Amino acid sequence: MPALCRDCLTTFDAGRRCPACFGPRIVAHPELFDLSVAHMDCDAFYASVEKRDNPELADKPVIIGGGRRGVVSTACYIARIRGVHSAMPMFQALKLCPDAVVIKPRMQAYSEASRAIRAMMDDLTPAVEPLSLDEAFLDLSGTRKLHGAPPAVMLARLVKRMQDELGLTGSIGLSHNKFLAKIASDMDKPRGFSVIGKAETADFLRDKPVRLIWGVGAATQQALERAGIRSFADLLRWDRRDLYARFGAMGDRLYFLARGQDRRRVSANAPVKSISKETTFHEDTGDADILDGHLWRLSEQVADRAKARALAGQVVTLKLKRADHRLITRRRSLPDATQLADRIYRTARALLDQVGSKGPYRLIGVGISQLVDEGRADLSGDLLDPQARQRSNAERAADAIREKFGPDAIIKGRSLR
Repeated sequence: MPALCRDCLTTFDAGRRCPACFGPRIVAHPELFDLSVAHMDCDAFYASVEKRDNPELADKPVIIGGGRRGVVSTACYIARIRGVHSAMPMFQALKLCPDAVVIKPRMQAYSEASRAIRAMMDDLTPAVEPLSLDEAFLDLSGTRKLHGAPPAVMLARLVKRMQDELGLTGSIGLSHNKFLAKIASDMDKPRGFSVIGKAETADFLRDKPVRLIWGVGAATQQALERAGIRSFADLLRWDRRDLYARFGAMGDRLYFLARGQDRRRVSANAPVKSISKETTFHEDTGDADILDGHLWRLSEQVADRAKARALAGQVVTLKLKRADHRLITRRRSLPDATQLADRIYRTARALLDQVGSKGPYRLIGVGISQLVDEGRADLSGDLLDPQARQRSNAERAADAIREKFGPDAIIKGRSLR
């Protein structure tokens, strides 16, 4: 059986240890050197960047997020072992892990690390489709002759280079389509390398829960369960027309994914169409102060991501999901594009006020769209708000101070709600 040592990159017939370096980190699979579609997902990316930049954090539980009334953006694996997970309320996370070091996100640092990883991916193939700062699909079809090695070897080389040069780790999923590659990358984190071959696809999926499907959230999962669909085996019993009649376009997609079929290509250099952030509450809430605090933190995160990507948006969107899963969205076009947290927040807050008291809500989100280069951002100011320019200058100054002295150098009181 073809095998690969992930430490020294030696290829050989399967064994328990590498014959060259005697290392135990082996990946072996009958189709290992025949597959070319991969998904690379960094391991606890934000927390890993913080630990890399501050070695004193290496053996400590680290949580990235807001104040005690905020939520967890991500957590290192030490904190995850204790039950901390993304979108968990911070107060609950600190009950589970009271000795955790809580750090406010530094989007500029994460963006710089992401660009360095992307450059390494581009060295392997032009077919790179980023999904976020810390994950991407890669298609290495036809690159064997270029690199003198099969895709599996080049992917192992990628994550080894990430660790050696950037001090960051990632997990690889390798398969014959995007759907299965993404599932595989999550099978053995952190520092994993998992393979799902064509021959084993049907058997692999049969007993798996449908929640494995990317995009199947809580509401869709409940709808599927009401139809008696909990596993891929349940899906296989449905006719394609019946699935479409019951679930629309999603039903058609489910029909093919249940059979491990995904014809989507890895789309290189797909333009970013929007930047958004949302959070699901641990308990449904209609509390105005809690909603306002989340609205500000989400606006800050959207602004940080926009600034990191040198982008701005002309449309601000507010997203709310009620306790009954009904979705409410409101949008407002601005006279000119913005990347400022203050302006995004004030626009989203006005949209929230328009919605009125229709809570409680289980989710709130903020986003910007109709993106343009940051050079066209925040040019006109607001004639109806003479303090807008002053707040803009203050935010830019605060950004510069945080960049120089750290993320906690300046914190708005609104962030602590």
